[in-house]
Amino acid sequence: MRRQHRTKIVATLGPGTGDAKSIATLFHAGADVFRLNFSHGAHSEHKARLDAIRELERSSARPIAVMMDLQGPKLRIGTFKGGPVELREGAAFRLDLDEAEGDSDRVTLPHPEIFQALEPGADLLLDDGRIRLTVERCDAKSADCRVAVGGPLSERKGVNVPGVVLPLSPLTEKDRADLAYGLTLGVDWVALSFVQRPEDIEEARALIQGKAGILAKLEKPAAIDKLDEIVAAADALMVARGDLGVEMPPEDVPVQQRRIIEACRLAGKPVVVATQMLDSMVERPVPTRAEASDVATAVYSGADAVMLSAETAVGDYAEEAVAMMNRIIERVEKDPVYRKGLEAQRQKPEPTTADAVATAAAQMATTLAVNAIATYTTSGSTTLRVARERPPAPILGLTPRDDTARRLALVWGVHPARVPDAQDLDDMSATATHQAKIDGFGNEGDRIVITAGVPFSTPGKTNLLRIARIGGASETS
Repeated sequence: MRRQHRTKIVATLGPGTGDAKSIATLFHAGADVFRLNFSHGAHSEHKARLDAIRELERSSARPIAVMMDLQGPKLRIGTFKGGPVELREGAAFRLDLDEAEGDSDRVTLPHPEIFQALEPGADLLLDDGRIRLTVERCDAKSADCRVAVGGPLSERKGVNVPGVVLPLSPLTEKDRADLAYGLTLGVDWVALSFVQRPEDIEEARALIQGKAGILAKLEKPAAIDKLDEIVAAADALMVARGDLGVEMPPEDVPVQQRRIIEACRLAGKPVVVATQMLDSMVERPVPTRAEASDVATAVYSGADAVMLSAETAVGDYAEEAVAMMNRIIERVEKDPVYRKGLEAQRQKPEPTTADAVATAAAQMATTLAVNAIATYTTSGSTTLRVARERPPAPILGLTPRDDTARRLALVWGVHPARVPDAQDLDDMSATATHQAKIDGFGNEGDRIVITAGVPFSTPGKTNLLRIARIGGASETS
C-alpha cells in the first residue's frame, strides 16, 4: 500500500476506536502511526489494540509504528468541601500541604517539590490557565497568593508553574510500570511527557535500553530554553501545544512551533505537531477553516507528522478526521510553493561521507526526476539523513529489521519496507528495484537512486550511491 502523502499522520486510539475494525478503518484512511495514551485505559486494553495493529501490519504488509504516550507527573490541587468555589480577582488564596478539604480561602497542593521551587512573584496557573495566582509569600510547605485572574474552581484541577524548573523526574512510579509493560509489548516510540532538560531523556534512555525510540514532548517553556540540548538527546520531538499554550502567551506558540521544527530539521530528527489540530471534528464532520489552515501551516513548515488526539480517540467522526487530514496534506504537498519552501529550508550538510551521499541522492532525484530514493539501513540513520534533505522523490526505507522499519513510519517521506540484507551490489540493486516496483513507485525502465553502506549490515556507514533501472542493470555507482 503506497501512501501519497509525505507528512505522516499520527492517530490516537481510545474508547471510540479501540477495536480491530476501527483501527483498520483509520489505517486505510491514512494513519501511519497509532498512539496509545497511557494516561487512560488499562494495560489489557492497550495490549488488545497493539495486537490488532500487528495483525493489520501482517495483512497489509506495511510496517506500522506504535507510540506509547506516558502520562508524566500530573500536578493537581486537592478537594473542596461543599463543591466548587469562586475565586475573585484581588482576593487572597493559600496553597499548602494540609490534607483538609479546601474552601474559598485555601486548598491542598500535595506537591512539596512545587513549594521548593517557588519564589515571590511567580505565577501559578490552575485549570488549564483559567485561574492565575501570583505568589506573594512562600516557604517549603505553603504559598500565599493573590488572585490575578479569578473564576470558578473545582477540585483536582491541574496546576502549571510557568517559568520555573521543577525538581521533578518526568517518570512517576506509574510511568515506570507503564513503560516496562509497553516495552514487553514491543512499542516503537515512547513519548516522554513533562520534559524540562536533557537529563530527563537520559533517565528514560537508561530504562528503555534501545528497545524503542524516545520522543520528547515539549510542553514547558523550560524545555524551550534547553531546546538544542533536548533535540540532541532525543530521537524525535513533539510540539505539544496544549500545555505549552497554557504556560506561555498564545501568540508565542506559533513562533516556538516554527523554531522547534527548524531545530529538528537541522538535526535530522523527526518532529510531530500535536493538539487541537482538527478539534471541532470531535463533534462535527468537517473542520473549521482555521483548523485546516493550522494543519497546512505545520505541513508547509516541514514537520514530519501531524497528530490527532481526541478527534480519533473519542470523536464521533474519527475516520473523517483522518481522511480530512490526509486530504489537507496531499493538497499542500502538490502546491509548488510547498516545494520551494522545503528547498529554502534545506540545511547545509555536515562534512561527512554520509551527509555528502544523502545530499547527492537528493540532488540526483531532482536532476534526473527519478521515481524513488531507496535507502538501505540497519539503524535508520541512512534514511533519516536522506529525509532531512526533503527530496522531491519518495524514500524507500529498506531494512532487514522490523523495529527499524516501524520507527521509520514516523519519518517524513519514508515508505518503510522490510527486506533481506543485501549480499552484494547486484543483489542490492535487484532488491531495491523489485521493491520499488511491487510497492508502486515505478515500472519497467524507470530509474531509482540507491544509497547504502558498504560493508553491508554496518550501522551508520553510508558511503555508496547508485542509480538503477527497474528491471535492468545499474547505470553507475
